[in-house]
Amino acid sequence: MENTVKITAAEVNKLRKATGAGMMDCKKALVEANGDFDKAIEILRKKGQKVAAKRADRESTEGAAIAKVNANKTIGVSIVLGCETDFVGKNENFVALAHELADLALTVNSKEELLKAEIDGMTVADKLIEQTGVIGEKLDINAFEKIEAPYVGSYIHAGNKIATLVGLSADVDGADVVAKDVAMQAAAMNPIALNEEGVDASIVEKEIEIAKDQLRQEGKPEAMLDNIAKGKLNRFFKDNTLVNQAFIKDSKVSVADYVKTIGDVKVTTFKRVALG
Repeated sequence: MENTVKITAAEVNKLRKATGAGMMDCKKALVEANGDFDKAIEILRKKGQKVAAKRADRESTEGAAIAKVNANKTIGVSIVLGCETDFVGKNENFVALAHELADLALTVNSKEELLKAEIDGMTVADKLIEQTGVIGEKLDINAFEKIEAPYVGSYIHAGNKIATLVGLSADVDGADVVAKDVAMQAAAMNPIALNEEGVDASIVEKEIEIAKDQLRQEGKPEAMLDNIAKGKLNRFFKDNTLVNQAFIKDSKVSVADYVKTIGDVKVTTFKRVALG
């Protein structure tokens, strides 16, 4: 028997606003549900589950990297909401969802907790499945980082490709400018650690071995290798650890020295997330 339930434009629009699905998908769902709004939502969610299952092996290497800081500037989070294509990653609704999830991330402590958190009457995990059906691409939380400090600053690189957080040891005049500048530094220079102590021992050993091999090839005496290799290691720390790097806005000073311009302040932590 043919379905004779009349679906109005207002009903279609209401479902579209609730789910973000396209007009035609909403109309089809309402027809299938005989006009039952809740059942239509369930139909669209099931569609999302089917699309998600089909695209489970896809790579979600595009998307939006977002950083957020709480009102007190003491807690910061950065997440990457991943999708499959750059086209979707730049979509206004997708970016808005990434910001909404980052705000929610401020209230939890891990990616697992975020996926279980509630958004629009469902879990974040279910929301991602729903939106996979709407968008037609695999969505995932590809990164989750959280820091706490007396002052936290953030930076989102143009196009939402990179997001960084920086913690300072004190909230003083100028902390906002300095924290943002250092967060920009972390985005641009991609340091591997905050300082020498933060560099993994295996990386240090590898760098020393590389330096010694180079010196042997240059014909340097074995007895001199340790001292020269230490000098090269210090150069490695200067290039690759945040506080020792040359400050990008004034290469005559290190990041640590720049931070001291606002008082007895240090960088205590940083996190960097990026697409890919």
